[in-house]
Amino acid sequence: MSSTSPATDLATDLSTASISDALDSLGLPGSLHGIGALRQGQRTVGPVFTVTYEPVDEAGGTVGDFLDDVPAGAVILIDNAGRTDCTVWGGIMSQTAHERGIAGTVINGTCRDVAVATAAGYPIWSVSRFMRTGKDRVRVAEVQTAVTVDGVVIHPGDILVADDDGAVVVPAARWDEAVDIARHIDRVEEAIVEAVRGGATLAEARARHGYHSLQTRKDPS
Repeated sequence: MSSTSPATDLATDLSTASISDALDSLGLPGSLHGIGALRQGQRTVGPVFTVTYEPVDEAGGTVGDFLDDVPAGAVILIDNAGRTDCTVWGGIMSQTAHERGIAGTVINGTCRDVAVATAAGYPIWSVSRFMRTGKDRVRVAEVQTAVTVDGVVIHPGDILVADDDGAVVVPAARWDEAVDIARHIDRVEEAIVEAVRGGATLAEARARHGYHSLQTRKDPS
């Protein structure tokens, strides 16, 4: 993740899998289906900066000037309604975001200039990659308002975690709670592996440590 994250208490070591399991336990949505890492080995965590795109009309509009307002350590979440026919993120933005210490970009849509982002070491997650520009096709409609991706309502400042398995968002007010549950899940899974190494069968180890109820919903929220 970016070393410039503004929140030193963020759990930078937790995987999206553990966070997703914790959200299941809390009865909260958060996993962003269909959005994957641009390349393997990426990881980030930080507060969300939301951007919503819409199709252009005769009034036109811009596609990337919002980047001047994104603070270091934030994760940009762009909602282009899942469109894959034109990009909303390219090489200039990857290089600029990297220079400014932005923690990464997650796109419900597509990006381009993959080689540039890779060379800069800037992390991106998206639905796909496609070279056709979004200029004169889409424009920024709103910045820092709630967006909905795959049924998950995301507010500015919510915490986004992304890694090789994808991206997941946790409501800011539930972050500490989700982290505690995720850490418990990790400890249980580690104990199961140790038990198997010690000679137990997988079924025995899972039963002993309550594996099958780890993600069972416990909170009606």
